Amino acid sequence: MTDSPLQINALIVDAADPERLAAFWSELLGRPVVGRTGPYVWLRRENGLGLGFQRTGEPKSGKNRMHFDVTSPDPAAEQQRVEALGGRRLEEYDDGGFLVMADPEGNEFCIIPDGPFELDDEGRTDYLR
Repeated sequence: MTDSPLQINALIVDAADPERLAAFWSELLGRPVVGRTGPYVWLRRENGLGLGFQRTGEPKSGKNRMHFDVTSPDPAAEQQRVEALGGRRLEEYDDGGFLVMADPEGNEFCIIPDGPFELDDEGRTDYLR
C-alpha cells in the first residue's frame, strides 16, 4: 500500500460526437486536440490535467452532477464567444446570478470572474449585475 494520495489525471466527458465536442472545448480553452485513441479525443494536457471526450451511445439526461467553472475577466463578453462556437446560455439559472452555459451537447458549465466575488448564504452572486 502506498502513502501517496490519489491524483486526478484527467476529466472525461461523455459525448455523442467527441470530435465536435473536443473542437468546441479546444477553441474555448485554447487547448489544441492532440490525440485520438479508440473512442477518446484528447486536448493538450495542462497543469498535469488531461481533458478527454469519450464517444458514448447514450444521450445526456438531466443536470450534470459535476461541471466546469471557467474564468474570464469579462464573463458577459465571453458568453457571446461561447454562443458563436455553438454553446448556449441556460436561462433557467438566472436567479442565482451565475452565468450558466451549455456546450453543444448540453453539458453545463459556469463562466465566473477571474477575481474574488461575494456569495450570499444561498450561493448566489451579483457579479453580473
